[in-house]
Order: sequence, then C-alpha cells, then structure tokens
Amino acid sequence: MLDIKLIRENSQEVERRLRTRDESISLGPLLKLDEERRRLIAQVEQLKAQRNQATERIAQLKREKKESEAQALIAEMGQISDTIKALDSKLAQLEQEIQDFLARLPNLPHESVPVSSNKGDKKILREFGQKPQFSFPFKNHIELGEQLGLLDFPRAAKIAGSRFPLYRGKGALLEMALISFMMRYHTEKNGYIPIFPPFLGNPESFFAAGQLPKFADQVYFCPEDKLYLNPTAEVLLANLHRDEILDGSQLPLKYCAYTACFRREAGTYGEEEKGLIRMHQFNKVELFKFTKPEESYQELESLVEDAEDILKELNVHYRVALLPTCDLAQQSAKTIDLEVWIPSQNRYYEVSSISNCEDFQARRGNIRFRREKGSKPEYVHTLNGSGLATSRLFVAILENNQQPDGSVLIPKPLQEYVGTDRLTPP
Repeated sequence: MLDIKLIRENSQEVERRLRTRDESISLGPLLKLDEERRRLIAQVEQLKAQRNQATERIAQLKREKKESEAQALIAEMGQISDTIKALDSKLAQLEQEIQDFLARLPNLPHESVPVSSNKGDKKILREFGQKPQFSFPFKNHIELGEQLGLLDFPRAAKIAGSRFPLYRGKGALLEMALISFMMRYHTEKNGYIPIFPPFLGNPESFFAAGQLPKFADQVYFCPEDKLYLNPTAEVLLANLHRDEILDGSQLPLKYCAYTACFRREAGTYGEEEKGLIRMHQFNKVELFKFTKPEESYQELESLVEDAEDILKELNVHYRVALLPTCDLAQQSAKTIDLEVWIPSQNRYYEVSSISNCEDFQARRGNIRFRREKGSKPEYVHTLNGSGLATSRLFVAILENNQQPDGSVLIPKPLQEYVGTDRLTPP
C-alpha cells in the first residue's frame, strides 16, 4: 500500500508513475477525500479544544456557585459533543473510503523498469545454455508423459475436473525429486530458513500480501471458514512477521517454503495451455526475504541468482527477463522473470517471477524493524521469487532431455531421488 503522505506531497509525480502501469489511474478522487478528511480533523480538533476549555469553565462556575450559567454552558457543550460525534462518524467513513482506494492502487514502478503498455516489451538480460537441436521428430510433454507412464490427465479430470495434474510412477517421484532437491539446495547452499506453512490463509493475510481486494476472483475461497487456498507461498511468507517489529541486526531474513498452489486461472484457455503449462493446482518452492530498505535491490539481484542456481544445476536452457511496467504484479516495484524453453510450444515460459515489493506489503501488514535499540521503527522491504515452480520445469526437463528412442534423461541432481538416470516406457 502506498503512503498517503507521499501521494499528498507528490501527487503529480506519483500519478505519472502509476499511469505507466495503468493509464486509467487518477488520484483526483483520492486527493479530494484526503482534503475533506483533513478539513474535518481540523474542525473536530477545534471543537474538542473548545469543549475542553468549556469543561474548565464549567468547573469554575460551579465553584463560584453560578449553577445557571454552568447548566447553560453544559447544554451548549452537549450540542458540541453531538456535532463531534457526527463528525467522527463522517471521518471514519472517509478514512474507510481512503483505505479502500489505496488498497486498489498498485506499487510505484522502480526507475529501472521499462515503461510500456505492451507485455512483449520485456528486456532480455541474459541467457544460459542453448536450445536443444533434435535430429528426430520430438514429442510434447503430454505425449511423453503418457508413453512413459508419468502423467494421467484423464483420471485427474475424473477426480477433480480439467486442469488438475495427476503424477504417477516415476512421474510422481520426479515431481517430488524437484521439490526435495530445491528445498535442500536453498537451505544448505543458499542459506534460507525452511518453512512448511499452512496451505490456507485468512483475509488479513491475503490483504497484507496484496491479493485482496483486487484479485479476490482469482483465488479459491472457503466461505464457511473464511479461509483462502494458497495461490503462492508468497502470501503466507509475507505474513510471518505481520504486526511485528524486527531486530535490524538480524536482517535480511531469508525463508523458503514448499506449498501446493491453487489458482482459478479464469479466462486463460488455449491450445498452448494444455497439459502442465497452466494448472489450477501446482507445486512450488518459494523464496522470500525481509530486508532493510537500502539493501533491497542488492538482495533482489542475489535472489535472482539463487533461483538461477537451480536451473544451472539441472542444465536447463533459460533466459532472464526484466518485465515492463504493464506486466508487474500489483505489489511489485520491479520484477525479473526466469523463463525456460519449451520446444513443443516454440517459446519460453516463466518458471520464476522474482520481485522487490519495497515497503508495499510491509505497510499493509505493519511489518517494521529497528536499526538499534530505542530507534524509531521503519518499514522493511519484502522480496519474493519462485525457487522454482515445478510444473513448467517438469515440462522443460521432459521435452529438452528426450532421446530418439523415446526415453528421457534425468538431470544428475535428481537421479538419487528418482532412482534412475533415464525414464523409459513401462
């Protein structure tokens, strides 16, 4: 959430930057609400000061036995109290309208983010490895999954409906291998604290992370329990220290968590979305950091490198892309994607979005730190990124490592988990 003081004092610049994300944004209505709120506050404070003075005068009149004058002043103050009560009610309403407006505004994009209304205008920063060259007719991951006995979409649909996965045999082992390998790598080599959180969260958690109110239609909700199914562990990890004041000497705090993720993905249908490319349920290892403000962009680069480590270890061809303003998530000030090559789609697909949210989530979740004992609390910066999402990574491993005989080579780091170096038809 943006700081209303920042908007008030720099309204034109803030609106200009926000409009690079959404040209329809106008801060005029918010500024009018804020101006009215401040006017009423001044009026209430004046009336309360008048009432306090009258209280002292009433006490003096009673000491002087001037009861009639005291009662007249008491009656007058009763009217003022009623006015204050009415103004306080109006102020509460205005404050709620202001908070609702602020809750729907996106974060300010960092100055290094490309300004564009076209999602295709991402900036490619670097690549790793080469696209595979096949000397034989290659198969897509759905065909490979069926022939190797790894995936069973018909039975998944029978159980839960379309766009849910069912891994079986070595496919289940490969999926769990990816999760185990990534959790172990990030905790042992990259120094993250492992977390195994709940898979559901309450409305307060989803608001703090930036999912509510704007994206309520994209998440699964259990109305009787007032709980939402986790769409990404970012939501859960962002709330680890909600309403806390952290010790600045312990920052940055680095966490990683495995969760299943659930998304409605409404309106995203197409040929390219078949199989594991875009699912209602998928698995992900999430990385999350709480940092000091001045260190957050250095930590963003480090977070990107940590996620890249996995792709390098698995020897998967990928590229690194800086997203334009129009493609940023609401809470993000800057996002860098890692994209793997999917041969059957002849395109790259994102397996990790790595973002610096600056103090946007911290303000919503009241997450602060002290630089030293007794110093004024400041908002932390929060960063998140997939480390990685497994479904598209699973696809990339199958398609890029397929062999002429129909088998698929298993990346070396996963072989001990899967129990083989090659997947072959059952």
